[in-house]
Amino acid sequence: MARKATPSRRAPRKAAQPAAKKAARKPARAKAAPKAKRAVAAKRAPQRPSNDMTAGEALVKLIESPLVADLLAVGATAALAAIAGHKFSGTKGTGAAVKAAGKAAATAMGQRISTEVEEIRKVSKARDAGRG
Repeated sequence: MARKATPSRRAPRKAAQPAAKKAARKPARAKAAPKAKRAVAAKRAPQRPSNDMTAGEALVKLIESPLVADLLAVGATAALAAIAGHKFSGTKGTGAAVKAAGKAAATAMGQRISTEVEEIRKVSKARDAGRG
C-alpha cells in the first residue's frame, strides 16, 4: 500500500536576502599635476646611409639575380633526373622518390655555390696580386 503524503517537518525556507550594500566609496583624490621634466637633449640613433631600397625590394632583386636563377635551374634539373632515375629503377614509393629528388637538388645546388665561391676567390686573389 502506498504511503500517504505527510506535510514536511522541516522549517520553511527563508526568502533570499538582498546582498548587503557596500560601504560608500571615498571620493577619489584629485591627481597631482605632472612634474615638469627637464629638457634633455634626445640621443638619436646613428643614421644609416640613406638607402631607398626596402627589404621587399632587396628580396625581389636577389630573386631576379642570375646566380639565383642558375641555382634554381641546377636544382630543378637534378631533382628531375633523380625522379626519372627512381622511376626506371623499379623501386616503388613516391616518398622515396621525392626524398631522393630533394637530396639531389640540394647536392647540386651546394656544388654550384661552392664553384661560384671558388671562382670569386680566384678573381680576388688575382686582383690582389696585380695590385701588389
